Amino acid sequence: MLLNVQKIINAPGERIEFQFDLDLSDVDFGGLYPAQDPVVVTGDVRNTAGMLLLQFTASTTLKSVCDRCLKPFDNPKSVQCSYVLAEEVEDERSDSIIVLENGCVDAGDLARTAFILEMDVKTLCSEDCKGICPGCGVNLNQGSCTCKIEVDPRLAVLAKLLEKDQDQ
Repeated sequence: MLLNVQKIINAPGERIEFQFDLDLSDVDFGGLYPAQDPVVVTGDVRNTAGMLLLQFTASTTLKSVCDRCLKPFDNPKSVQCSYVLAEEVEDERSDSIIVLENGCVDAGDLARTAFILEMDVKTLCSEDCKGICPGCGVNLNQGSCTCKIEVDPRLAVLAKLLEKDQDQ
């Protein structure tokens, strides 16, 4: 989504609003494609005291799988970003200043990059998800397992102490 901001560069107080859908259904995150629904990007570019400020929110519902219990769930995701736009910059090391090309900025590319960088490395269906039993594979959120806890032979002496405490 190419935005032409030429008409507000020299007009303090003016703004340009925008909204568009971004398709990220082809983006692979660990073998999954969670962004099946379009990412809705809404925002504006404002000229505040001669400085152009681009702000947007990118939102969608991701089709995720819990990393603990492997249950599929819908995961609402929203990313907010803001950038300063400039026709030229003196210090090219700043990531928050975007240089305009012929008075235009590619808001679609900025939104795509920001959304991908904000993707969660680990997804959980809930903060208190108990996961699955490593022995029998039972989902511990739905019930308890009947596995006997195996004690490391090196810690057997400590296990005996725990048994004595439970007997008392």
